[in-house]
Amino acid sequence: MEIVLSTADITTVPADAIVNAAHHALRGGGGVDGAIHRAGGPAILAECISKYPDGVPTGQAGWTSAGNLPASYVIHVVGPNYLAGQRDPELLESCYRNALRIADELGVRELTLPAVSAGIYGWPAQSAAEIAVQTLSRTPTTVAKATFCLVEPRLYKAFTKAAAAGE
Repeated sequence: MEIVLSTADITTVPADAIVNAAHHALRGGGGVDGAIHRAGGPAILAECISKYPDGVPTGQAGWTSAGNLPASYVIHVVGPNYLAGQRDPELLESCYRNALRIADELGVRELTLPAVSAGIYGWPAQSAAEIAVQTLSRTPTTVAKATFCLVEPRLYKAFTKAAAAGE
């Protein structure tokens, strides 16, 4: 899999699917989650409510159509909230593995992703980057290209370092 790093807004990058760093209720929210729901329109929220009335547990994922986004699907992953004490790296790895599993089920070849849990959930940037890059590199998948959209300079720097270490 080719891993690409970008500073673009995730809601503007064309792909087969966009990974959303979602709150467990799957009802929209702040950060990347809010941006994806705003750009994608109300169809995404309506589908989340219909398909996942009880939300999704931390580390797990679900999917919806992408509404007005430049993609066919949104894969909603529920990252661990580091600031609330959810600090098991396995939970964060599970987000990426489940995103890839769903991507494979949907026939996704190009995926855009945020730095799951590294924003308002407070996961340390370098650790989040290493977990993301290593998990994507080591997980068997038919996804050919994964583009991390990293608008924060600290995240872009961390992912650049993690990607270089993985080569």
